[in-house]
Amino acid sequence: MPVAPAPDLLPIAADGQTPVRVLTIAGSDSGGGAGIQADMRSFALMGVHACVAVTAVTVQNSLGVSGYQEITPQIVSDQIRAVVGDIGIGAAKTGMLASSAIIEAVVTTCTESGIGGAGPIPLVVDPVCASMHGDPLLAEDALDDLRTRLFPLATVVTPNLDEVRLITGIDVVDAQSQRAAARALHALGARWALVKGGHLRSRDHSPDLLFDGAEYLEVDHERIDTPHDHGAGDTLAAGLTAALAHGYSVPDAFRFAKAWVTRSLTAAYPLGGGHGPVNPLWRLTGTLAEVDR
Repeated sequence: MPVAPAPDLLPIAADGQTPVRVLTIAGSDSGGGAGIQADMRSFALMGVHACVAVTAVTVQNSLGVSGYQEITPQIVSDQIRAVVGDIGIGAAKTGMLASSAIIEAVVTTCTESGIGGAGPIPLVVDPVCASMHGDPLLAEDALDDLRTRLFPLATVVTPNLDEVRLITGIDVVDAQSQRAAARALHALGARWALVKGGHLRSRDHSPDLLFDGAEYLEVDHERIDTPHDHGAGDTLAAGLTAALAHGYSVPDAFRFAKAWVTRSLTAAYPLGGGHGPVNPLWRLTGTLAEVDR
Protein backbone atom coordinates (compact mmCIF):
# COMPACT_ATOMS: atom_id res chain seq x y z
CA MET A 1 0.00 0.00 0.00
CA PRO A 2 1.62 3.33 -1.01
CA VAL A 3 2.48 5.83 1.69
CA ALA A 4 1.27 9.38 0.99
CA PRO A 5 1.61 12.49 3.14
CA ALA A 6 -1.18 13.29 5.56
CA PRO A 7 -3.83 15.47 3.90
CA ASP A 8 -4.16 19.15 4.72
CA LEU A 9 -6.66 20.24 7.31
CA LEU A 10 -10.19 19.53 6.26
CA PRO A 11 -11.82 22.34 4.27
CA ILE A 12 -14.11 24.63 6.26
CA ALA A 13 -17.39 25.79 4.78
CA ALA A 14 -17.69 29.45 3.87
CA ASP A 15 -19.98 31.73 5.87
CA GLY A 16 -23.60 30.84 5.24
CA GLN A 17 -22.78 27.43 3.79
CA THR A 18 -23.75 24.20 5.54
CA PRO A 19 -20.65 22.26 6.64
CA VAL A 20 -20.15 18.53 6.41
CA ARG A 21 -22.25 16.73 9.04
CA VAL A 22 -21.27 13.75 11.18
CA LEU A 23 -22.90 11.75 13.98
CA THR A 24 -21.29 10.56 17.21
CA ILE A 25 -23.10 7.77 19.08
CA ALA A 26 -21.42 7.79 22.46
CA GLY A 27 -21.48 8.53 26.17
CA SER A 28 -21.16 11.89 27.90
CA ASP A 29 -18.08 12.70 30.00
CA SER A 30 -18.90 15.10 32.85
CA GLY A 31 -15.21 16.06 33.03
CA GLY A 32 -15.23 17.11 29.38
CA GLY A 33 -12.11 15.14 28.43
CA ALA A 34 -13.47 12.18 26.47
CA GLY A 35 -16.73 10.85 25.01
CA ILE A 36 -19.06 13.11 23.08
CA GLN A 37 -17.38 16.18 24.55
CA ALA A 38 -14.02 15.21 23.02
CA ASP A 39 -15.73 14.29 19.75
CA MET A 40 -17.59 17.57 19.43
CA ARG A 41 -14.55 19.64 20.39
CA SER A 42 -12.49 18.04 17.61
CA PHE A 43 -15.34 18.13 15.11
CA ALA A 44 -15.91 21.85 15.71
CA LEU A 45 -12.22 22.66 15.28
CA MET A 46 -12.12 20.60 12.08
CA GLY A 47 -15.00 22.66 10.70
CA VAL A 48 -17.49 19.80 10.89
CA HIS A 49 -21.04 20.02 12.27
CA ALA A 50 -21.55 17.28 14.88
CA CYS A 51 -24.87 15.62 15.69
CA VAL A 52 -25.18 13.41 18.77
CA ALA A 53 -26.94 10.26 19.93
CA VAL A 54 -26.18 10.03 23.65
CA THR A 55 -25.94 6.44 24.94
CA ALA A 56 -25.02 7.01 28.59
CA VAL A 57 -24.27 9.76 31.08
CA THR A 58 -21.10 9.12 33.05
CA VAL A 59 -19.99 10.52 36.40
CA GLN A 60 -16.30 11.14 35.87
CA ASN A 61 -13.44 13.56 36.23
CA SER A 62 -9.69 13.48 35.64
CA LEU A 63 -9.33 10.74 38.29
CA GLY A 64 -11.76 8.20 36.89
CA VAL A 65 -15.37 7.09 36.40
CA SER A 66 -17.48 6.62 39.52
CA GLY A 67 -20.74 5.66 37.81
CA TYR A 68 -22.97 5.96 34.79
CA GLN A 69 -26.59 5.82 33.74
CA GLU A 70 -27.60 4.24 30.43
CA ILE A 71 -30.03 5.96 28.09
CA THR A 72 -32.90 3.70 27.03
CA PRO A 73 -32.25 1.85 23.75
CA GLN A 74 -35.40 3.34 22.20
CA ILE A 75 -34.20 6.90 22.87
CA VAL A 76 -30.78 6.04 21.41
CA SER A 77 -32.47 4.73 18.25
CA ASP A 78 -34.79 7.72 18.06
CA GLN A 79 -31.85 10.14 18.26
CA ILE A 80 -30.15 8.43 15.31
CA ARG A 81 -33.31 8.38 13.21
CA ALA A 82 -34.11 12.03 13.99
CA VAL A 83 -30.67 13.20 12.88
CA VAL A 84 -30.27 11.07 9.77
CA GLY A 85 -33.82 11.64 8.56
CA ASP A 86 -33.70 15.44 8.79
CA ILE A 87 -30.11 16.71 8.83
CA GLY A 88 -28.27 13.94 6.99
CA ILE A 89 -24.71 12.84 7.75
CA GLY A 90 -21.57 11.96 5.81
CA ALA A 91 -20.15 9.56 8.41
CA ALA A 92 -20.78 8.27 11.93
CA LYS A 93 -18.79 6.94 14.85
CA THR A 94 -19.59 4.95 17.96
CA GLY A 95 -17.98 5.25 21.38
CA MET A 96 -19.35 4.01 24.70
CA LEU A 97 -22.38 1.78 24.09
CA ALA A 98 -22.66 0.37 27.63
CA SER A 99 -24.87 -2.70 27.08
CA SER A 100 -26.08 -5.41 24.71
CA ALA A 101 -29.48 -3.72 24.42
CA ILE A 102 -27.91 -0.45 23.26
CA ILE A 103 -25.59 -2.27 20.84
CA GLU A 104 -28.60 -4.05 19.35
CA ALA A 105 -30.49 -0.78 19.02
CA VAL A 106 -27.53 0.91 17.34
CA VAL A 107 -26.95 -1.98 14.93
CA THR A 108 -30.62 -2.15 13.93
CA THR A 109 -31.00 1.61 13.48
CA CYS A 110 -27.69 2.09 11.65
CA THR A 111 -28.58 -0.73 9.25
CA GLU A 112 -31.97 0.84 8.55
CA SER A 113 -30.33 4.24 8.06
CA GLY A 114 -27.59 3.13 5.65
CA ILE A 115 -24.81 3.58 8.19
CA GLY A 116 -21.98 1.05 7.95
CA GLY A 117 -22.06 -2.38 6.35
CA ALA A 118 -23.26 -2.17 2.76
CA GLY A 119 -24.72 1.30 3.33
CA PRO A 120 -23.31 4.50 1.82
CA ILE A 121 -22.41 6.14 5.16
CA PRO A 122 -19.05 5.08 6.68
CA LEU A 123 -19.03 3.94 10.31
CA VAL A 124 -16.03 4.20 12.64
CA VAL A 125 -16.36 1.86 15.63
CA ASP A 126 -14.32 2.83 18.67
CA PRO A 127 -15.08 -0.19 20.90
CA VAL A 128 -15.00 1.52 24.27
CA CYS A 129 -14.84 -1.14 26.98
CA ALA A 130 -13.18 0.70 29.87
CA SER A 131 -11.88 4.13 30.77
CA MET A 132 -8.15 4.88 30.73
CA HIS A 133 -8.23 4.28 34.51
CA GLY A 134 -9.68 0.78 33.98
CA ASP A 135 -13.24 1.65 35.02
CA PRO A 136 -15.71 -0.58 33.10
CA LEU A 137 -17.84 1.20 30.47
CA LEU A 138 -19.32 -1.88 28.79
CA ALA A 139 -21.23 -4.71 30.45
CA GLU A 140 -19.14 -7.89 30.42
CA ASP A 141 -21.88 -9.88 28.70
CA ALA A 142 -21.97 -7.32 25.84
CA LEU A 143 -18.49 -8.11 24.49
CA ASP A 144 -19.79 -10.87 22.24
CA ASP A 145 -22.43 -8.56 20.77
CA LEU A 146 -19.71 -6.02 20.08
CA ARG A 147 -17.75 -8.66 18.16
CA THR A 148 -20.58 -10.39 16.31
CA ARG A 149 -23.17 -7.64 15.79
CA LEU A 150 -21.35 -4.29 15.61
CA PHE A 151 -17.96 -5.14 14.09
CA PRO A 152 -19.46 -6.48 10.81
CA LEU A 153 -21.01 -3.02 10.28
CA ALA A 154 -17.73 -1.16 10.80
CA THR A 155 -15.82 0.60 8.06
CA VAL A 156 -12.95 0.90 10.55
CA VAL A 157 -12.53 -0.40 14.11
CA THR A 158 -10.12 1.52 16.39
CA PRO A 159 -9.48 -0.32 19.69
CA ASN A 160 -6.65 0.56 22.03
CA LEU A 161 -4.39 -2.25 23.19
CA ASP A 162 -6.41 -3.04 26.32
CA GLU A 163 -9.54 -3.33 24.17
CA VAL A 164 -7.67 -5.50 21.64
CA ARG A 165 -6.80 -7.91 24.44
CA LEU A 166 -10.42 -8.05 25.67
CA ILE A 167 -11.85 -8.53 22.19
CA THR A 168 -9.30 -10.90 20.62
CA GLY A 169 -7.33 -12.34 23.52
CA ILE A 170 -4.09 -11.11 21.93
CA ASP A 171 -1.64 -9.17 24.09
CA VAL A 172 0.10 -6.74 21.73
CA VAL A 173 3.72 -6.28 22.79
CA ASP A 174 5.60 -5.88 19.48
CA ALA A 175 5.14 -5.51 15.73
CA GLN A 176 4.42 -9.21 15.20
CA SER A 177 1.63 -9.39 17.77
CA GLN A 178 0.25 -6.07 16.50
CA ARG A 179 -0.15 -7.62 13.05
CA ALA A 180 -1.73 -10.73 14.54
CA ALA A 181 -4.23 -8.54 16.39
CA ALA A 182 -5.05 -6.62 13.19
CA ARG A 183 -5.78 -9.91 11.42
CA ALA A 184 -7.97 -11.13 14.28
CA LEU A 185 -9.96 -7.89 14.36
CA HIS A 186 -10.43 -7.88 10.60
CA ALA A 187 -11.68 -11.47 10.77
CA LEU A 188 -14.57 -10.27 12.95
CA GLY A 189 -16.03 -8.46 9.93
CA ALA A 190 -14.74 -4.89 9.86
CA ARG A 191 -13.54 -3.66 6.47
CA TRP A 192 -10.45 -2.13 8.05
CA ALA A 193 -8.83 -2.81 11.43
CA LEU A 194 -6.69 -0.19 13.16
CA VAL A 195 -4.47 -1.36 16.02
CA LYS A 196 -3.12 1.65 17.88
CA GLY A 197 0.37 1.53 19.32
CA GLY A 198 0.17 4.44 21.72
CA HIS A 199 0.33 2.12 24.74
CA LEU A 200 3.46 0.30 23.57
CA ARG A 201 5.46 2.08 26.23
CA SER A 202 8.69 0.27 25.40
CA ARG A 203 9.06 2.27 22.18
CA ASP A 204 10.06 5.86 21.53
CA HIS A 205 7.49 6.11 18.77
CA SER A 206 3.75 5.52 18.50
CA PRO A 207 3.17 3.05 15.64
CA ASP A 208 -0.44 2.62 14.51
CA LEU A 209 -1.24 -0.19 12.10
CA LEU A 210 -4.10 -0.30 9.57
CA PHE A 211 -5.10 -3.58 7.86
CA ASP A 212 -7.65 -4.25 5.13
CA GLY A 213 -7.36 -8.03 4.98
CA ALA A 214 -4.56 -7.96 2.42
CA GLU A 215 -2.13 -5.10 3.11
CA TYR A 216 -0.77 -3.32 6.16
CA LEU A 217 -0.17 0.41 6.47
CA GLU A 218 1.84 1.67 9.44
CA VAL A 219 1.97 5.33 10.40
CA ASP A 220 4.56 6.02 13.06
CA HIS A 221 4.89 9.38 14.82
CA GLU A 222 7.26 10.34 17.61
CA ARG A 223 5.75 9.57 20.99
CA ILE A 224 4.61 12.67 22.87
CA ASP A 225 5.87 12.48 26.46
CA THR A 226 2.82 13.66 28.41
CA PRO A 227 0.61 12.15 31.12
CA HIS A 228 -2.29 14.18 29.73
CA ASP A 229 -3.77 11.86 27.11
CA HIS A 230 -7.40 11.63 28.21
CA GLY A 231 -9.65 11.39 25.15
CA ALA A 232 -6.87 10.48 22.71
CA GLY A 233 -8.77 7.49 21.34
CA ASP A 234 -11.96 9.51 20.88
CA THR A 235 -10.01 12.27 19.14
CA LEU A 236 -8.33 9.86 16.72
CA ALA A 237 -11.67 8.22 15.86
CA ALA A 238 -13.26 11.66 15.42
CA GLY A 239 -10.52 12.64 12.98
CA LEU A 240 -11.13 9.46 10.98
CA THR A 241 -14.87 10.13 10.94
CA ALA A 242 -14.53 13.74 9.80
CA ALA A 243 -12.08 12.87 7.02
CA LEU A 244 -14.30 10.00 5.79
CA ALA A 245 -17.28 12.38 5.73
CA HIS A 246 -15.22 14.64 3.46
CA GLY A 247 -14.69 11.72 1.07
CA TYR A 248 -11.11 10.77 1.95
CA SER A 249 -10.10 7.15 1.48
CA VAL A 250 -9.64 5.14 4.67
CA PRO A 251 -5.80 5.21 4.43
CA ASP A 252 -5.75 9.00 3.93
CA ALA A 253 -8.34 9.51 6.67
CA PHE A 254 -6.08 7.42 8.93
CA ARG A 255 -3.04 9.57 8.11
CA PHE A 256 -4.99 12.74 8.83
CA ALA A 257 -6.40 11.40 12.12
CA LYS A 258 -2.98 10.22 13.31
CA ALA A 259 -1.46 13.64 12.58
CA TRP A 260 -4.40 15.39 14.26
CA VAL A 261 -4.24 13.42 17.52
CA THR A 262 -0.44 13.71 17.66
CA ARG A 263 -0.68 17.49 17.39
CA SER A 264 -3.46 17.48 20.01
CA LEU A 265 -1.27 15.45 22.37
CA THR A 266 1.53 17.98 21.91
CA ALA A 267 -0.86 20.70 23.13
CA ALA A 268 -2.39 18.64 26.00
CA TYR A 269 -2.85 20.41 29.32
CA PRO A 270 -3.19 19.45 33.02
CA LEU A 271 -6.67 19.36 34.50
CA GLY A 272 -7.76 18.37 38.00
CA GLY A 273 -5.73 15.88 39.99
CA GLY A 274 -5.34 13.21 37.31
CA HIS A 275 -4.97 12.94 33.55
CA GLY A 276 -5.67 16.08 31.56
CA PRO A 277 -7.18 15.96 28.05
CA VAL A 278 -5.61 16.03 24.63
CA ASN A 279 -6.13 19.47 23.19
CA PRO A 280 -7.42 20.21 19.68
CA LEU A 281 -7.69 23.86 20.72
CA TRP A 282 -4.23 24.28 19.16
CA ARG A 283 -6.20 24.72 15.95
CA LEU A 284 -7.37 28.16 17.08
CA THR A 285 -3.84 29.55 16.71
CA GLY A 286 -2.23 26.89 14.52
CA THR A 287 -1.45 27.19 10.83
CA LEU A 288 -2.74 24.91 8.12
CA ALA A 289 0.64 23.19 7.91
CA GLU A 290 0.94 22.30 11.60
CA VAL A 291 -1.23 19.19 11.47
CA ASP A 292 1.28 17.55 9.10
CA ARG A 293 4.22 17.95 11.45
